[in-house]
Amino acid sequence: MLKEPTNEENEIAKQVVDACFQIHKAFGPGLLENVYEVCLADEMRHRGFHVETQKPIPLFFNSRKIETAFRADMIINDSVLIELKSIEKIGKLQEAQTLTYMKLAGISLGLLINFNVSLIKDGIRRFYMSENIKNKSFAALAS
Repeated sequence: MLKEPTNEENEIAKQVVDACFQIHKAFGPGLLENVYEVCLADEMRHRGFHVETQKPIPLFFNSRKIETAFRADMIINDSVLIELKSIEKIGKLQEAQTLTYMKLAGISLGLLINFNVSLIKDGIRRFYMSENIKNKSFAALAS
């Protein structure tokens, strides 16, 4: 049975989407990803959330921990992962990247957001990973 996102996770995701609408309304598409990241982090902190940007996600390879193998664009309240893009089109690569970061970070809910779209609603993808998938170790794949 698939566990549903918690009320807290859903509220964070709702607030992120709202903040993205506000940012996109103010600036539109075409800016660098970093500009959107700074604005979103600032807005989410203003709304009272704990925000970590460019958070290192460690990877275990051959029984060794590689501390900065990956960096998540943003993690909010240690429970929702945000990957930001400002590209022509989101593809399978960006989706796989988001899911991999979620799995490695042990986070169930993630948003992949592309600001380089006419309507921001067309640039937002939500991912939810069930516990049985999330808890499988990537370390076994490296052996």
